[in-house]
Amino acid sequence: MTGGIEPNGKRIVSDSQITITPISDRKGRKAFVDLGRKFSASVPHFVPQLRSEQLELIDPVKNPFFDHARVQLYIAYRGGVPVGRISAHIDELALTIPEDQGMGPGTGMFGYYDAADQAIGDALLAAAEDWLRGQGMTKVLGPISMSIWEEPGLLVRGHDHSPTLMMGHHPAHYQAWIEAAGYTPAKSLLTYELAIDRDFPPLVQRIVQSGERNQRITIRSVDKSKFEQEVRIILHILNDAWSHNWGFVPFTEREISYAARKMLPLVHPELVRIAELDGRPVAFMITFPDINEPLAQTGGKLFPLGWFKLLRWIRRPNGKNMRVPLMGVLKEFQNSRLASQFAFMMIEFIRRDAITKFGASRGEIGWILDDNQGMVAIAHTIGSTINREYLIYTKPL
Repeated sequence: MTGGIEPNGKRIVSDSQITITPISDRKGRKAFVDLGRKFSASVPHFVPQLRSEQLELIDPVKNPFFDHARVQLYIAYRGGVPVGRISAHIDELALTIPEDQGMGPGTGMFGYYDAADQAIGDALLAAAEDWLRGQGMTKVLGPISMSIWEEPGLLVRGHDHSPTLMMGHHPAHYQAWIEAAGYTPAKSLLTYELAIDRDFPPLVQRIVQSGERNQRITIRSVDKSKFEQEVRIILHILNDAWSHNWGFVPFTEREISYAARKMLPLVHPELVRIAELDGRPVAFMITFPDINEPLAQTGGKLFPLGWFKLLRWIRRPNGKNMRVPLMGVLKEFQNSRLASQFAFMMIEFIRRDAITKFGASRGEIGWILDDNQGMVAIAHTIGSTINREYLIYTKPL
């Protein structure tokens, strides 16, 4: 392709009449989100999300990710018609992570990748790469939209069923386009599904029963009356438990408060557990009812009746699906028998309440790094199987 960059930042790809326009204002962000929603609507099994939530994620005032990130959004036009979008971004905290954990100095990212055809996809990736080079980056990871804690990775397995909450869902042909642009897989993220309306294998039951007899161990529900304090306990464990994992970026104080506010409506104390040893919090497990079930029914729209339906569902979820987005055990216990005991006890206690109090029959765990041997072993031991795979790609700049 040939072309150039105009003084206003637009990138012109002359031989295909593609214009890549940088987005920086509120009107542009709305166009960026609406274009993504248009693309998503054509993908089989996609579940529409709330537009207000999608706008908030790319709002530099509302999303604390922007406190430590540089972000540039782009929309591609052909003949004046929007035909694609992408984000280029740099997480300043990710630059401080050791290189052997996947990020580190010189690491930029792309996300929110949507394109009507491969030529547009190539032009968008080139624009993101040029911006990252101009910011001094030497390699790019993606797609990551935009924080590693939001929607990382491109769906490459599991297109035949709808995603649960907070999981991306992409057309199958994006994989070939991204790989043809010179990207190679850097990390695989897996989700596991299992039927929770049946007992776990005898080995797991024995481990749980042993833990129930151990007076040093307590598995408690979170207290919503002091939820921000509980979130701080959980994220303290998370920051310790995940600190050596690939792609880990710690939460900031403002992100902790933000996460507490965003999670609170979906939290049911029976489904979020903290394991304590001698009264000290040492592990946690978060489970959410799958809000994608009512969102699929409302089409992601709050009006005229969607808001009422969604509020009613949030107060008393009654769907079949539960998702475990996060769990962790303090590092000092991770190579001990206690780690699996904490995990199996929390999983079993939540499983019981998910069935009896919420009528759930299916659970999904993840994402899990493909080389996280401890979590992969736990997933297999309780009888779960891989149902979705996401790839994060890399490319030198």
